[in-house]
Amino acid sequence: MTPIVFLFKLLIGVPVALVLALTAIWYIWESDNTVLFDSFAQKMFSGIENYGLLAIPLFMLTGEIMNEGGMTKRLINAARVFVGGFSGGLAYINLLANMFMAAIIGSATAQIAVMARAMTPEMEKEGFDKGFAAATTAAGGLLAPVIPPSMMFVIFGVLAQIPIGEMFLAGIFPGLMLVIGFAIVITIIGIVQGFPRGDWFSRKEAFSAIGYCIPALLIPIAIIGGILLGIATPTESASVAFMIAFLVGWLVYKELEPKNMFKLFRRTAVNASMIIFMIAAANVFGWVIIYEALPQKLAVFITEITKDPFIFLLIVNAILLIVGMIIDGIAAVILITPILLPIAMGDFGISAYQFGVVICLNLALGLLTPPVGVGLYIASSMSGATPGQILKSLWPFLLAVALVLVLLSRFPSISTFWN
Repeated sequence: MTPIVFLFKLLIGVPVALVLALTAIWYIWESDNTVLFDSFAQKMFSGIENYGLLAIPLFMLTGEIMNEGGMTKRLINAARVFVGGFSGGLAYINLLANMFMAAIIGSATAQIAVMARAMTPEMEKEGFDKGFAAATTAAGGLLAPVIPPSMMFVIFGVLAQIPIGEMFLAGIFPGLMLVIGFAIVITIIGIVQGFPRGDWFSRKEAFSAIGYCIPALLIPIAIIGGILLGIATPTESASVAFMIAFLVGWLVYKELEPKNMFKLFRRTAVNASMIIFMIAAANVFGWVIIYEALPQKLAVFITEITKDPFIFLLIVNAILLIVGMIIDGIAAVILITPILLPIAMGDFGISAYQFGVVICLNLALGLLTPPVGVGLYIASSMSGATPGQILKSLWPFLLAVALVLVLLSRFPSISTFWN
């Protein structure tokens, strides 16, 4: 009966956090296990007693301050220095700026919202199709769940009980592969459609753009450099990044007003609390999984089909593509990890880091695919292009992501090169 209750609540649109918590309550009531019921609240709170979870609101707050403090337009201007003069230069600028943003924000939806508002009108002015401009921005948003810092990686690291800093390292090469894949897509489309040629900055303009951008670049340097050098944990790096963003926006760019900080704190608190509540509810839902021995039963079923790790990951990718179309990516990571990770590691010897990168990238695709497609609808509302117009130009980018997923599934060293 419990699986039926779980699926029914998902299908009628009950928030995933409540689905997880209420399913656990139903299971406890159905099994008449009073010991579980007595420790329900304790189990829920223990799910969020993890130092690494502090990184989530800190990274979110850093992104909010960066947007308010004028750092976004400086990063876009710096990207113009390196790729602005190519044919279709603004499309490459869009991609490169998204890469910079991904190393700061860590949230695909926030990044798509910011970049769609900033880049789509500019690309339209230079003759790009509105649907293509919005599609390029939406695809660039997929870099956020892979290039560190990534909120999905933080959540997966907590659930998998692995170091979050090492999980960030696992995303570096896959993120660069995505950037290269998207650049190839833009180049091919540019050759076919004949993109307009951009203008290179003069030497003076280039030095000026890079000079203004340097303070903003301290943020990803603090985040990634601190973790790579072992100076700081991801949470400590996030707090340092927040302070840098605040001081740069307030004292250097002078676009951030301290009196507006309460509004940013409140927005961050609301958004972060939803994610953390889902994690707490998932910890309680773990009872259902443990007592029903779901991973063990599923492992027996899958190992009867294949014993090849690559084939297993392809099966997982196919399943997650469907799951990601229905359930939000972060919610799906929380739901899927406790079920599939034990099978991947125990029965197929797959590294937790490889598995984490694969499922996080795969589930991020759900942001751009109907019927849920939150990122798709955000790009549509911010750009003015219809979801249909965006999808028409988006599919080559999705094919590039699919190819990267296959390579990540086939070659573990891409995500475990440092281990």
